[in-house]
Amino acid sequence: MGNRSEQQSTEQLAAAPLPATQLPELPWRVPLDRAPWWAWALFVTPFVAVPLLNSWLWMGARDMLAVALLVVIGASVVRIAGGVVLYRVMLTPSGLKARTSMLIRSLPWQDVDKIEVGDDNVVLTRGKDENEINGIPSDRVAEVAAVMEALRQQAAGRPRRRATPRPGIGALFVLTYLVLSIGAFLTRWHIV
Repeated sequence: MGNRSEQQSTEQLAAAPLPATQLPELPWRVPLDRAPWWAWALFVTPFVAVPLLNSWLWMGARDMLAVALLVVIGASVVRIAGGVVLYRVMLTPSGLKARTSMLIRSLPWQDVDKIEVGDDNVVLTRGKDENEINGIPSDRVAEVAAVMEALRQQAAGRPRRRATPRPGIGALFVLTYLVLSIGAFLTRWHIV
């Protein structure tokens, strides 16, 4: 979380709101820093390494435990690295949609009480909940916050749509990983 003393509040953003004619074409993807190369490598490695390791293990009680541990550790790596690699934030007229590795979450503009700006982040406050969007280039943070504030003000009179989190593409990747890693072991030892 950014330092509160360095952050601007919604009132400061509202002093110079963005005119509707200057809003970007919606839905607008929030500019975020690209995922580092090591995150992509970390994301892809378990898909190759764990099935190979599982197919080489000898079959025995200890090996079954090793297969289970490799599968769990690899799934955790895929999920965590996917949080960096598969991260996207879209702004729509009705709300904000954030895609992480496992879920796609929506936040209607009517639920946002306050927007705060940090050095490389924007924090949307909803009651006691805070939704922080990190990794925004520092020269674009003010622009992103201004667009969010303009959309929030435009949505003030509209009825809100409730959206529940739904599985993202990362859930499919984790499921694919589990099938590959366990399937390699079962196929190698002719269990299936």
